[in-house]
Amino acid sequence: MNLIAPSMLACDFGKLVSEIDLVNKSKADWFHIDVMDGVFVPNISFGSPIMKVLQNNAKKPLDVHLMIVEPEKYTKKFFDMGADTLTVHIEVCKHLHRTIQEIKSLGMKAGVAINPHTPVSALTSIISEVDLVCLMSVNPGFGGQSFIENTFSKLSRLKDLIKQTKSNALIEIDGGVTSKNAKKLTKLGADILVAGSYIFKSKNPSNTIDTLSTIVN
Repeated sequence: MNLIAPSMLACDFGKLVSEIDLVNKSKADWFHIDVMDGVFVPNISFGSPIMKVLQNNAKKPLDVHLMIVEPEKYTKKFFDMGADTLTVHIEVCKHLHRTIQEIKSLGMKAGVAINPHTPVSALTSIISEVDLVCLMSVNPGFGGQSFIENTFSKLSRLKDLIKQTKSNALIEIDGGVTSKNAKKLTKLGADILVAGSYIFKSKNPSNTIDTLSTIVN
């Protein structure tokens, strides 16, 4: 079963509750929530108020992606706000193993994300500890970017690493996912596809989610 996780960064915040309800009623599996601090990435997204609305209205797991410096300071906070999966970036985590263990100890699934320029080999020492690896297939910070084609070969290398280490980590692809590349991504080993603008900027977001789900399953 391959999962679809609409990225709420691309939704209309002026009607947030109805956008959440749309995802609730669709074939989507998770809510993907990008938290940006304007330091690690050149953009600021949202924090506690939006998370609270999601926590109170979402009927599917909250997949929280922290694009922030010092994420270890906020693990408990996001647990309290309903995160089911919490993903941190390898590029900013000084004590990655400790942070992963802290996330798990709180009862969340622990993920690690890598930027397009970060090699898969950087994951070797942590791959057996995480529940999820998020491959950024665009440069993080803004929605609506084009898919980076090198992600395909990177995904293949990651799948090989997971097999070699007998890791149970799921692979998540984040950025530029469309109906044109979704099938290839899942064939190469992706388990979760994150799509934002492609879904929420379409004429019928619910139908777009359902189409993606059908393509990959």
